Amino acid sequence: MGALAARRRRLFPEIDPGWVLHRDDDLLVVNKPAGVPCMAPRPEVADDLPARLERALGVRLGVHQRLDAATSGVLVYSLSERGRASLARQFEERTVVKEYLACVHRWRGGGRILDRPVDSKPARSRVEPLERVGDRSLLRVLLETGRRHQIRAHLAGVGCPVAGDERFGGPEAPRLLLHSHRLELREGRWEAPVPAAFRRWLESGALPTLGDRAALTDALRVAAQRRWWLGRAAERSAPTTCFRLFNGPGDGADGLAVDVYGEHLVAHLYDAAVPHEEAILDALDALGFAGIYVKRRPRQANVLVDPRRCEVAPSQPLRGHAAADPLWVFEEGVPLPVALGDGLSTGLFLDQRDARARVRAAAEGRAVLNLFAYTGAFSVAAALGGATRVASVDASAPALRRAEGTFRALGLGSHEVWRHDCFDALRIMQRRGDRFELLIADPPTYSRVKKRRWTSGSDWVALAVQMFSVAAPGAELLLSSNDGRMSVRAFRRHVHEAARRAQVDLRQLKELPHPPDFPAAVGKEPPLKRLWVRLGRRG
Repeated sequence: MGALAARRRRLFPEIDPGWVLHRDDDLLVVNKPAGVPCMAPRPEVADDLPARLERALGVRLGVHQRLDAATSGVLVYSLSERGRASLARQFEERTVVKEYLACVHRWRGGGRILDRPVDSKPARSRVEPLERVGDRSLLRVLLETGRRHQIRAHLAGVGCPVAGDERFGGPEAPRLLLHSHRLELREGRWEAPVPAAFRRWLESGALPTLGDRAALTDALRVAAQRRWWLGRAAERSAPTTCFRLFNGPGDGADGLAVDVYGEHLVAHLYDAAVPHEEAILDALDALGFAGIYVKRRPRQANVLVDPRRCEVAPSQPLRGHAAADPLWVFEEGVPLPVALGDGLSTGLFLDQRDARARVRAAAEGRAVLNLFAYTGAFSVAAALGGATRVASVDASAPALRRAEGTFRALGLGSHEVWRHDCFDALRIMQRRGDRFELLIADPPTYSRVKKRRWTSGSDWVALAVQMFSVAAPGAELLLSSNDGRMSVRAFRRHVHEAARRAQVDLRQLKELPHPPDFPAAVGKEPPLKRLWVRLGRRG
């Protein structure tokens, strides 16, 4: 086994033996970590808990109950026909005792019975407050029925959604603070220890500070479980070796994002993180990667800094040894070069991995235009997908040189490079009568080229109008914005207005799902918005 594979298996093990609370010939009882799904969300990747247990323990499991991926705690599986029959009978007769713990805001009064249908099915929960700190409470919940999301729906229905519950609008927390604490069967009783995140939230009501090593280590552990399928993707036939391991408030700690590039990490430190840099580096170093690079970023996207200043983005790792330059990484088998020590950006935006795969799948036999191309990752995806023509437009000569270098290194076909402001390039293409069947625009939130300043928002209307002018009938467009101030509703309005002005018919305007390794903070719309547009007739 290579060094990379060994390192990944330590951080992303099939299972931790400590998860097993009990095992005999008939039953297996485990303490499921937060972040591990009980059903595989991706059919092509068996990353669910039963599949991982079966591979690690060499058993066949009977499934009788499930927990949401974000919920932790006790689960039982059967290992034999006798165990299967016993569990099936106990769950059917509702003699199983299932006790959960949940943290909420503003619970009033004492114990209550919540008896409201969930998904039109009868559902009943008994709730008892155990502890109150300020306006925060720890609740014990006993399930008398077992509907999907029952506790979350019941508590949200009385105005007290579980802390960290994005689906039901819970208050901000480092994770979903719902835990299957105790399970009683005829065969025995088992408890899973209360996670430390519950106590920390009860006492502070906020995300932990990055200076709290134990809290950060817990948050990193949960984040690693949420990315288990990506952590092990380096071993697949079409490997992926780069992804986001930790994404700020969406993973339970404000001010920090961490990316994986092969054997190295890149830590993005925002204002709240900089005072705790050494503590953060200590926690990351314990993960066992070969080196850690640091990018110190302003929180506001419109605060401009020199990205090559050594105090902003040191060219050498602050822990471990340096990566190759360029370092070649993979996205679903596609090789791409990055430069980890070259300023604030590495040359690859990891949140577009799924969009590049979509472009690759749609590119065959098409002329492709990539605006704001940067180092050309979308262009490479299109060329590998069989595009007949690929044109990359960007105002940065160094970025385009890197794009050309990638095309040469991969032996790809002809690649048109346009060093222009995108608006100027589109005007030239329109005059020439150019037509493209697949168009991509992924502009920065702010930029300045000569006398023109791009600001996301109303400029999208003008950009989309010009893109429509060089789009062939039936063309598809990927439009992407990372402007956290602009809602997806406003983004859609801009595109509809552009279509009205350009007199084109929008046959499809679909929002692409958010990349799973870039979760948003609870209650917040993700900053990244992508629209996949298919055009119809003109006029």
